[in-house]
Amino acid sequence: MNQYTVPVEVRVWGERACFTRPEMKVERVTYPVMTPSAARGVLEAIFWKPEMRWHVEEIAVLKPVRYFSILRNEVKSVAAVRTVQSWARTGGSFDATEDRTQRHTLGLRDVAYIIRAQLHVHPDAREPDPAKYRDQFRRRVRDGRGFATPYLGCREFSAFYSEPAPEDVPLADLTGDLGPMLLDLEYRPDGSGRGQPRFFNARLEQGVLRVPARAMGER
Repeated sequence: MNQYTVPVEVRVWGERACFTRPEMKVERVTYPVMTPSAARGVLEAIFWKPEMRWHVEEIAVLKPVRYFSILRNEVKSVAAVRTVQSWARTGGSFDATEDRTQRHTLGLRDVAYIIRAQLHVHPDAREPDPAKYRDQFRRRVRDGRGFATPYLGCREFSAFYSEPAPEDVPLADLTGDLGPMLLDLEYRPDGSGRGQPRFFNARLEQGVLRVPARAMGER
């Protein structure tokens, strides 16, 4: 039986969101729509097991695109594990006031989407039938349960989720090119944790972002 036949759908919404464009190095500037990587993060927060993976097929925009702009105090440095361990042994600390900088965020407000995705289970899994996993996912969505709190691009922008309603339809007047968008990370098999980003040319068609199975340049 082909596993890629019965998709699942979930409605996701929130007061704030920011799906940062990769070409913005310092300032956070959002895409006008949720990205596939962010959608996959929401799905995995609701339901995930090591023997399965999600492939997002479509993201439907349910509300008009509206922006907000804020300035936030952030730190410029990333704490290294060895440095923190050294402080624990010999003493030391981090002074955030000396490392603080203001950065601009252009995000989205009052957003709502429907994520449509396929659930793929590895054939060597103990329970290789994807229908059982889909049923578990749907029960979790119906009951509002999850492994973690999902978020919309940034962890401070929490997401809510539920089953889609009949009146949830995409905005038909939203059409346009969005530019390159991250599809997935292809990790090296050596266990180093390093990955190669794969992009695709994103486009909204009548309020729907359709996600390809392959990245740009792949056959």
